[in-house]
Amino acid sequence: MFTQLKKIIASQSTGKKVLLLFVLTNCIYAYMLLVSIPKTLEFTPDFKLLDMMPLGYDLDFVKGLFDALGSKGRAVYLSHQLPVDFIYPLLFGIGYCLLMAYLLKKINKYSSNFFLLCLLPLVVWIADYCENLSIIYMLNNYPTISESTVGMSSFFSLVKSMTTTVYFVALLIVLVIVGIKKIRK
Repeated sequence: MFTQLKKIIASQSTGKKVLLLFVLTNCIYAYMLLVSIPKTLEFTPDFKLLDMMPLGYDLDFVKGLFDALGSKGRAVYLSHQLPVDFIYPLLFGIGYCLLMAYLLKKINKYSSNFFLLCLLPLVVWIADYCENLSIIYMLNNYPTISESTVGMSSFFSLVKSMTTTVYFVALLIVLVIVGIKKIRK
């Protein structure tokens, strides 16, 4: 199965697909940053949304946020922000997986263990979906929110943010190597 996945990623990581997914992913991200997140935060400008808490959160924070949002703000979170946040992780996972594969092929490292770097965006995708499903569950069950549900949601937020950070550090290093290789030619 792992070998098959590696072959699929290699065959799909073409320049045109990578560029298209990169642009599409970042357009959706820009929409979230400029439209859907601010629209949700209009109801509570003193808070950050759970999706934007890279170090996690606790029960008191979640209750404070949901209280401050009020019923209209919680509805906007559910109907505007979270639907877009199901499109973005999908595009991020696939797009950035293929971007890493494309770059690793450029420096002849795709067949090595460096291939595992391509899987990091897929972990981010899964963690983000788990985080989003937890948030939806909490919003739908508000005001009854358990500490264990918040803990699970916070855990997925941490996994998402840590894996994203590791990925972007690795991406930066690979981009530098690709640049050096181009300069030497």
